[in-house]
Amino acid sequence: MLDITERHQTAVERDRLIEELQQALARVKQLSGLLPICASCKKIRDDDGYWKQVESYISSHSGAKFSHGICPECMARDFSQYDNTKASLG
Repeated sequence: MLDITERHQTAVERDRLIEELQQALARVKQLSGLLPICASCKKIRDDDGYWKQVESYISSHSGAKFSHGICPECMARDFSQYDNTKASLG
């Protein structure tokens, strides 16, 4: 009798885990395959042929969220005129 009870509990637990996994799988969005991306502006062409900002495309196809900053190389290249740490000795 104890063996039947253990088997039943194991089966119930297995069914519960299967249900949880199926629900989790339904919520997962995944990026895969080739992504057509513009070499200049980095927009991505979606399945309908529209070009979207990379952040918008990735957010809509995954759970990713974006925050923005400026890397050191872009800061030096694009905003060097605002750098107060470089005092002119001239």
